Amino acid sequence: MYTQLLKKALLEIEDDDRKFLKDLAEYCREQDDILEDQIKQVENEYRNHTPIWCYTAETFIYPMLNRGLRLMDINIILKMGFFIRHLHQHIQNLYHKQQPENMNTATPFKVYRDQGLALEDFEKMKNSINQLMSFNNFLSTSLNQNISFQKFARPAAFNDPNKVGILFIMTIDPDVCTKSKIPFADVSQVGFFEGQEAEILFTTHTIFRIDKIQRVHDDHTGRLWEVKLTLVGNDNHELNKLTAHLRQEFNWTTGWSRLGHILLKVGEPAKAEQLYQILLEKASSDKERSDYSHQLDWVYRSMGEYSKALSSYERSLEIRKIALPPNHPDLATSYNNIGMVYNKMGEHSKALSLYERSLEIRKIALPPNHPDLAGPYNNIGMVYNRMGEYSKALSSYERSLEIRKIALPPNHSNLAIFYNNIGLVYSHMGEYSKALSMYERSLEILKIALPPNHPDLASSYNNIGSVYDNMGEYSKALRYCEKAQEIFKKSLPSNHPHITLVKRNIENVKKRM
Repeated sequence: MYTQLLKKALLEIEDDDRKFLKDLAEYCREQDDILEDQIKQVENEYRNHTPIWCYTAETFIYPMLNRGLRLMDINIILKMGFFIRHLHQHIQNLYHKQQPENMNTATPFKVYRDQGLALEDFEKMKNSINQLMSFNNFLSTSLNQNISFQKFARPAAFNDPNKVGILFIMTIDPDVCTKSKIPFADVSQVGFFEGQEAEILFTTHTIFRIDKIQRVHDDHTGRLWEVKLTLVGNDNHELNKLTAHLRQEFNWTTGWSRLGHILLKVGEPAKAEQLYQILLEKASSDKERSDYSHQLDWVYRSMGEYSKALSSYERSLEIRKIALPPNHPDLATSYNNIGMVYNKMGEHSKALSLYERSLEIRKIALPPNHPDLAGPYNNIGMVYNRMGEYSKALSSYERSLEIRKIALPPNHSNLAIFYNNIGLVYSHMGEYSKALSMYERSLEILKIALPPNHPDLASSYNNIGSVYDNMGEYSKALRYCEKAQEIFKKSLPSNHPHITLVKRNIENVKKRM
């Protein structure tokens, strides 16, 4: 879901595309796998062609862009943000031009997409019938089933024994596309391979429902499958609720500022800091400077630079205490933020006092189950947990979860935090079955909400592994800890303490097996 918001943020930004093209070329020259001839070709010819032509041409653009979107590679997405905008706008423009000309678009039609998929990922897909899946890249499909099957799906099954060849058969209802503003375009006459293939190109993050998965009979391999999908629009109730709440979370900001906030959410604080520093330098008003400074405080806190964050927050509180009445909600926010920094610094008594003051103000200003009360209850529970007062911690956490469950859809990413926190307390109390139940619910939500290599997923796997270790189920413990290690190695620096922690956990489990 965050990738959809990231796309929205990028589409809102209007900057100097010439500068971004130059930055992209410089970035490509720093890579080891991009030919200089291709870089020069894009630099010199980009404005001579349409975005779809550039996307389908035999250069680095197609593989780099789709790799960046698929893996949520922030570096690539930042460098290619201008092209994401151009390509989306071109698809959108063609969509509006082509639809009135083709009277058949009122009738649902099928398109085809081939893919090689790892056996492990395919097993997960087989267990996801009637669930949703998103193609986070720009989705190239064909109207010709035979080309997709013979040219791509069958070779994928033959060339790698650890993969299956899949032919996606996608049912597209143009009425759903119109109502939900999901643009697609026939690019057969505007792409690099003009006239050679009946290709339909969809914009990024198109969502489908998995309807049916069945094996394709083949005399030479048993690893060919058909996966039938149906395009999903805004009429999907659960998707609508989840997306609406995520959008509400970011509705206070737009463009680059929203992008920075999303970067924090997806675990890229260093990139968020770099972005906010640039925005701060470019700020043209006191309000902008204040907003970007406040957002930098969040970044510093997430990066562990607590002295910088504390100094800035305390300065902000003093200003607010002069300007605002004593029970103003903005003061509650300031007390809460300072409490979070003290908590990170290990000064739990100070943190608890500030959290309680924040909650006190909010309880005066808000009704009993208002969503803004959940945060202070959660923070108080966190402090009690760290102080070893587990009964008080559990009470605060459960009150926080109770409020959040009223306000949020069942798979909202914020709920994962509360389930995880309760699981942690149960684990400390030695109630491992209850802890496991909470951790598993948290992981279930995170797998829906986060990209596959997000460090929060790794932490969740590690927590479950630790519980299984305490329960004496060492094989399960090892499996979950190794999964955590795999993700941490992909998402964090090699010297990060999380990697050291999970490595130690794995070693301890192996000793006990």
